[in-house]
Amino acid sequence: MPLISQEEIVYFEKAMYLPMVLIILERDRALFEQGSFKLKRPYVELVDGAIRKVQKELKETNIHMRKQHMKMLKGTGDDTFTEYVFYHGGYEDHRRYLNLRLRNQVEELLRIYLAMAHREI
Repeated sequence: MPLISQEEIVYFEKAMYLPMVLIILERDRALFEQGSFKLKRPYVELVDGAIRKVQKELKETNIHMRKQHMKMLKGTGDDTFTEYVFYHGGYEDHRRYLNLRLRNQVEELLRIYLAMAHREI
């Protein structure tokens, strides 16, 4: 049996991925603002909606992790892998994530949050 349950790993991974998604969205928003688009507002509104969704989910994730005494630290990394250390229930779990997997997951989350924001416009 794993020392940290899969249900809790989901929260650790949200705490890992969602800040990356926010960084991308905030950079993209700045590019839309500075770009030479004829009509910037629809793009900015879409990205702003996605940012709000990600921020809300990240806040909920952080609250859950704090209540459950969960902690995550970014460990060492290289061009291929990035290590994260998860702490929960007296256990320490070292996990190495392929950087390509991190990138692909962030890209998928971007699609999801942009689609969610689009539905609300």
